[in-house]
Amino acid sequence: MVEKTLSTVSRYPMDKITILLVDDHKLIRDSWSLILNNDPRFHVIGESSSGIEAIEIAKTKRPRIVLMDINMSPINGFDATRQIRKYSPGSRVIGVSMHSMPAYARRMLQLGAMGYVTKNSSKEEMIEAIIQVNNGRKYICEEVKNILAQKELEEKSDEPDMNVLSRRELSIAQLIKEGLSSKEIAHKLDISLKTVEVHRYNILKKLNLKNTAALVNFINTQGL
Repeated sequence: MVEKTLSTVSRYPMDKITILLVDDHKLIRDSWSLILNNDPRFHVIGESSSGIEAIEIAKTKRPRIVLMDINMSPINGFDATRQIRKYSPGSRVIGVSMHSMPAYARRMLQLGAMGYVTKNSSKEEMIEAIIQVNNGRKYICEEVKNILAQKELEEKSDEPDMNVLSRRELSIAQLIKEGLSSKEIAHKLDISLKTVEVHRYNILKKLNLKNTAALVNFINTQGL
């Protein structure tokens, strides 16, 4: 009776995070298996060199975490992730790749993965990714996040910025926003009409805007 009861209990320790390693390089699998199995929090329950085999292992062993290499054939990590999420929805996939391109990370997350790390990531970062994903949080490695941050900064640097305008140009931009014509602005500021037109042209050029309507809309959005 005791033996029967014990046989129904999972053969994996309930307090350990079960992990499936998927990578077509045996050395990488062996290295990670050694590292993770030496950590009392983890238990590697399967290894695979192909996406097809990984799907079958996930179906039967239902690992909590799948470390999924993206660059494999004939089924790559993207397709394997989609299938694993279908047949073992409780398994949480972390994409592992030599590529640091944000598009790869974005694609993996779209397919249901919870994390993405590159093969440049440290042991500590990989373990952090496993812990965070196991706790239900998404994780993107620092290398990819830094690329995303740099890209965002570059995009923002291309956006119009009122700080590039001189004090006179700011005054004229404010009057344009208030609906004054060039003639009215010239009269109000006691400058020539030609000077106003030059300022209007420079304002649009500095802010990379096409016309007065775009300028007014920008000012309403950004303020002066």
